[in-house]
Amino acid sequence: MNVKTHDGSANFVPGTVIDIHHITAAQLATLGMEEIAFVKPVMTESGPAFAIHAADGTPMALASDATLAAAAIIQNDMVPSLVH
Repeated sequence: MNVKTHDGSANFVPGTVIDIHHITAAQLATLGMEEIAFVKPVMTESGPAFAIHAADGTPMALASDATLAAAAIIQNDMVPSLVH
């Protein structure tokens, strides 16, 4: 697992196993930040679109369709997940 702080520095020693039963709020907030992005259907002033959000919910981009949104996520070495 590649957990990083907001400044990009690693906050754990590689190879360390994180016990999810004792995870801190800060560790939970960064879980999946570098690996997962969510696609969510939204309504904009121009009509329906698909919002791309980071794992923590931070908006990153808009796409005209779900396929384009997923392609943008994959192109950035992340895994798309649909929120509905």
